[in-house]
Amino acid sequence: MKKLISESEKTKIRKMNSIIIGSGFGGIAAALRLKAKGHKVTLIEKHPDLGGRARVFRKNGFIFDGGPTVITAPYLINELFELFKKNPKDYIKLSPLKVWYQFVFEDKSKFNYSGNENEMKAQIKELNKEDVKGYEKLVNFTKKIFDKGFTELADIPFDKPFVMMQQLPSLLKLKSYKSVYSLVSSYIKNEKLRRMLSMHPLLVGGNPFTTTSIYGLILYLEKKWGIHYSMGGTGNIINGLEKLMIEQEIELIKGHEVTEIISNNGKISGVKLDNKKEIHSNNVICNADPPAVYEKLLSLNKTSSLFKWKQNRMQYSMGLFVYYFGTKKTYPDVEHHTIKFGDKYKEHLSDIFDNKKLNDDISYYLHRPSATDKSMAPEGNDCFYVLVPVPNNQSKIDWKIEGEKMKNLVIDKMEKALLPNLRENIIEDFYLTPDYFENELNTKFGSGFSIQPKFTQSAYFRFHNKSEIYDGLYFVGAGTHPGAGVPGVLSSAKVLDKII
Repeated sequence: MKKLISESEKTKIRKMNSIIIGSGFGGIAAALRLKAKGHKVTLIEKHPDLGGRARVFRKNGFIFDGGPTVITAPYLINELFELFKKNPKDYIKLSPLKVWYQFVFEDKSKFNYSGNENEMKAQIKELNKEDVKGYEKLVNFTKKIFDKGFTELADIPFDKPFVMMQQLPSLLKLKSYKSVYSLVSSYIKNEKLRRMLSMHPLLVGGNPFTTTSIYGLILYLEKKWGIHYSMGGTGNIINGLEKLMIEQEIELIKGHEVTEIISNNGKISGVKLDNKKEIHSNNVICNADPPAVYEKLLSLNKTSSLFKWKQNRMQYSMGLFVYYFGTKKTYPDVEHHTIKFGDKYKEHLSDIFDNKKLNDDISYYLHRPSATDKSMAPEGNDCFYVLVPVPNNQSKIDWKIEGEKMKNLVIDKMEKALLPNLRENIIEDFYLTPDYFENELNTKFGSGFSIQPKFTQSAYFRFHNKSEIYDGLYFVGAGTHPGAGVPGVLSSAKVLDKII
C-alpha cells in the first residue's frame, strides 16, 4: 500500500534543495526524479554540454556519440518523461534494431545475433547442433538471474549489510560465485558461441572470465526489450531530457566544475565551484566516480578504517581507446553494431585486466550509426567509432606515444577484416584514451566503467548510493549499485528515489 504523505511532510519535501554533480544519464535521471518529488534541483556540469560519457562530438557534418550506443530497457528512459505526464515520443525517437550485433571471428566467419530465435538457433546448429538445447537452457537460466538480479534487486538500496545477507542464499542458488564465461560454458561447448554469449560483461567494464554470473542477466535483458537506437544518436536522448529539465525549471549550470563538496562535522551543506561561488543545499548527489569524489572533493578526511580498507581493495574496470572516424565512401555490408574477436581472447583480456599491458591481438566493438541513421554523416559518407578495451592508467602507459600506434593498429585490423581500403577513405578522425576518462570525466585510473563488476564488488560491496561516511551525500552512476551501462545508471536514480 502506498504511504500517504502528510501536508507537513509535503511542505518539508518542497523545501528540499538538492545539487546534482555531473550530467550523465544517472545525474539527469536523479535530477528529474527529485524534481518530481518537489525538490528544488540544481544540476552542475563541468563541460559546456550535458551527457557525461554520452556527450556528442561534431566534426564537419559528422555526428559522433561519445559513449553509450546500445540502448536496452527503454522503459527506464520513458519513465523520466512519464513522471511529468509527458509523452516520450514528443522528445525522442527510439528504433529497434533487427540485427543486434554481428560477431566476426579471426577466420572471417560471421554470426548475426538478434531477437529472432529461429535464426539464432539455425546459426547455432551450424556451429554445433548439440549447443541448440544448451542455448535454450542457458536462456532459461539467465531469465531466473534477470528476475532476481534486475527485476527484484536493481533498484533496491544495498546500504545495510543485512539486506545483502538476506539475498545471499538466492544469489548463491543462481551460481553467482561462477564467472559469466564459466556459466555459459556449462551449457555451451562451441568456443565461438561461448565468446558471443559471455561477452556482455565487457559492456559494463568487466572481464567475462572473472565477472560474477549475475551479469549474465544482460543476455536476457536484451531478449526481453530488444536493442534500440536513438534516431539522431544517443545524444538526442540527452537533448530530449535537457528540454524536459528546462521545462520543469531545473537549474542547469554548465561550464563550471565543482572543486569542493562542503561539509561540517560530517554533514553536507553544499558545493564550491571553480569560480569560488558557493551553493548551499540539503543534499549533494554525485553522478561522478565515487573514489574520485572521496579523494578529491571532500576536504574533511572523515573515513573509518573499514571504509579505507574497502576503498583500497577495489579493482577497477579496463580503460578504453575510442577511435572516431568518418569516411568519404559508405560500407553498406557493415552492420550497425559489430564485435570483432581477436584470436587469443582470454589471453588478451588477461593482459588488459591483470598484466596491465597492451597486446596486438585486439578485440573491438565497431559502431556504424549511419547504417540506421543517415543524418549522422554527410550524404554519401559513413560515420563510425571503434572501441578497444585497453589497460586502465594503473598501467602507466604513455598514451601520447601509444595513442597513435594504437590508432594505426586498429585501422590495419579493420582494413583487413571489415573495411577494405579504409585508410585512404578516412576524411575526419580523432581518438580518446584513458587519459580523457581520467582528466575530463574524473574517473580513477581512467577506467571506462568505474570499479569492476565482480561479486565482491557488487550490491552492498560497491560504493553505496547513500554515503557510508557523510550525511546528505549520495551517489548515482556506474560506481554505485547496481552498476554501469545505461539501464544500470538509470536504475541507480531509482534507488536514490527510495532513500532520499
